[in-house]
Amino acid sequence: MNVRTNLQNTRLPRAAAGLAQRARGWFAPARLQRRIFSTALVLSLAAAVYWLVIASDRYVSEAHVIIQRTDMSGGQTVDFTGLLGNVGGITSDQLLLRDHLLSIDMLLAVDAKLDLRAHYSDWKRDPLSRMWSAGTPLEKFHAHWLKRVTVEFDEYTGVLVVKAQAYDPDTAHAIVAMLVAEGERHMNAMAHELARGQVEFLERQVEQMNERAMAARQAVIAYQNEKGLASPQGAAQALEGIIGKLEARLTELQTQRSALLGYLMPDSPGVVEIDLQIAATRQQIAREQRRIAAPEGDALNRSVEEFQRLEMQANFAQDVYRTALVALEKGRIEATRTLKKVSVLQSPSKPQYPLQPRRIYNSIVFLLVSLVVAGVLNLVAVIIRDHRD
Repeated sequence: MNVRTNLQNTRLPRAAAGLAQRARGWFAPARLQRRIFSTALVLSLAAAVYWLVIASDRYVSEAHVIIQRTDMSGGQTVDFTGLLGNVGGITSDQLLLRDHLLSIDMLLAVDAKLDLRAHYSDWKRDPLSRMWSAGTPLEKFHAHWLKRVTVEFDEYTGVLVVKAQAYDPDTAHAIVAMLVAEGERHMNAMAHELARGQVEFLERQVEQMNERAMAARQAVIAYQNEKGLASPQGAAQALEGIIGKLEARLTELQTQRSALLGYLMPDSPGVVEIDLQIAATRQQIAREQRRIAAPEGDALNRSVEEFQRLEMQANFAQDVYRTALVALEKGRIEATRTLKKVSVLQSPSKPQYPLQPRRIYNSIVFLLVSLVVAGVLNLVAVIIRDHRD
């Protein structure tokens, strides 16, 4: 037992020493340099085989679109400034459309019609470019969708460039065509919903203003019926005319009295008669004045003030109602102008040649990157060897 134990104890250091020697041989600078470049060439060859032979063809369909507002109330006039987009700026409509085209809602709509899950997870395609399963979770499916669909916005011209990749030309063309159609439908739906909400709000305001105006007019009519006057102000003006005539008559009688006193005594019958007429006229003037204005009682001036206040309220309510009607008509006209047309500058193309993947380009790029990485590793190895020496 002791001999066997001693043999095992001596074998372990020898094995460790052998492994250390092999490791030093493996990581020897010259051998390491050859292995680094050999590995880089092998990986480049494998990548070239994949890109040139195994990678599945992907066809790219492309469309160029802009968003325009149609003026239905103006005879379908063409807005030439809209053709140039928002020069030097960012148009919110284009950005909203771009966000919707890349959204999960759009993905679900396109998938429901074109069955993209089955298309992108086709087992006949290469495993690196396709989805692994048609039952992939929605989040991963959306991430794959964002790799196959791009929507680029040109801030200078306001043009949206929509591109979609698929394994066959018909599917690529169908995806872009549906994106354009669904994008236009979505933008119009949002605009119509906003316009519909504004018009409904204005209609409710018009109904309220109409009820308010009718109530104000009914209050005026009820007051007229209560007082028995169509226009208290007109009655007051009529009374003022009567008082004016009475005052003129009083002045005339006082003039006659002064003339009679020139040759008659104050108690003569003629002078007494005129005095009675003067007194009666003054009493009549006082009564008429009390009807117009008095500290107490239901004087006509109070009726005029209340009637004017009610009439002013009725006129104000009528003006507000008229303004609400004008706003409603303007709102309806504006609602007809909220239609947004996604104008197609370039129709969705029907690809005839697979633009993706870029086989030769990807192979060359991978080779160059591998050589650069190998050179860096070799430089690190040389630096380490120099420090050891």
